Amino acid sequence: MFLLRDIAPGDLDGLEKAAVHLDSVNLPNDRAALAAIVERSRASFAGELPVADRCFVFVASELDAGGRPGEVVGTSMIFAQHGSRRAPHVFFDVLEEERYSETLDRHLSHRVLRIGYAYKGLTEIGGLVLRPEFRRHPERLGRSLAYVRFLYLARHRNQFRDEVLSELMPPLEPDGTSLLWEALGRKFTGLSYQEADRLSQTNKEFIRALFPQDPIYATLLPAPVQAVIGEVGPRTKGVEKLLREVGFAYQHRIDPFDGGPHFHARTDDITLVKAVRAVPVADAAQAPIDAGGRRQVFLVARERPAPPCFVVARIELPSLPEGERVSLPEDVRRALEVTAGDEVAVLRIS
Repeated sequence: MFLLRDIAPGDLDGLEKAAVHLDSVNLPNDRAALAAIVERSRASFAGELPVADRCFVFVASELDAGGRPGEVVGTSMIFAQHGSRRAPHVFFDVLEEERYSETLDRHLSHRVLRIGYAYKGLTEIGGLVLRPEFRRHPERLGRSLAYVRFLYLARHRNQFRDEVLSELMPPLEPDGTSLLWEALGRKFTGLSYQEADRLSQTNKEFIRALFPQDPIYATLLPAPVQAVIGEVGPRTKGVEKLLREVGFAYQHRIDPFDGGPHFHARTDDITLVKAVRAVPVADAAQAPIDAGGRRQVFLVARERPAPPCFVVARIELPSLPEGERVSLPEDVRRALEVTAGDEVAVLRIS
């Protein structure tokens, strides 16, 4: 059985094995940086950081025969607030500008990139990665890792902003190079894509100082560069589909470094956030009535003050009518450390 839970210091080795398959700014293939992420997550779950600085890291790990957690096989993350006065959220708005010449009777439409800054901040989800050998697992671990973030967000709504952002990876070159960065960013900063992307996490001054503040006509860029603006990379097509299903939409905004699209949703409009319910655990003697129909899949979560603070199991039930107690298998009860009458949060995911 796999559990989803908040990351612990002992998960660093497994986190490093997962990060090598993403190596993004949120989850870099850098052990020292990953150790800092683990500590930040621990302090976030413990409530030791200001709300705006909190970053929550969730992991999937398999329980061994003795019920002890095994190695991390995948992760996902929530950043409570992305963008502030000291470190604004930076983006390019992708606009269409129309021009018409009466003399030539010619109408043209140009795509324009205009840099923008958001200081109030929004909540960001990211860091979703599953080790290749666990993809296509019968328990659909990737979907569970993606959805567990919304379960936590719904249970702690006051810690998060009114809008949620997901920055999707665009098509990149085999060596990880961004065509958009090579055509624009490198020319204005003299930095490589990786250097600029990582520097921007702690210092955005160079963007305002060196990037053009006037609109940039994408029409002037080479055709291959224009083609990746706002496009979703092949490895994140599944994430795009999932986001659209739960209420996200492309905002015609892109990452100023690699051109990856920004998907947004109003927090309270996300279908998964609205679907989370708090229900008591049924008596162990009770069992759900199986009417022979299709079984539904739920994430069931319990919380406690001591680490792990947030533990989630995936279960299948015939149904869970409104107001009904949830009947849990004995191994799930032990894993979640719950007994009859304890409250758990449930989210139907299929």
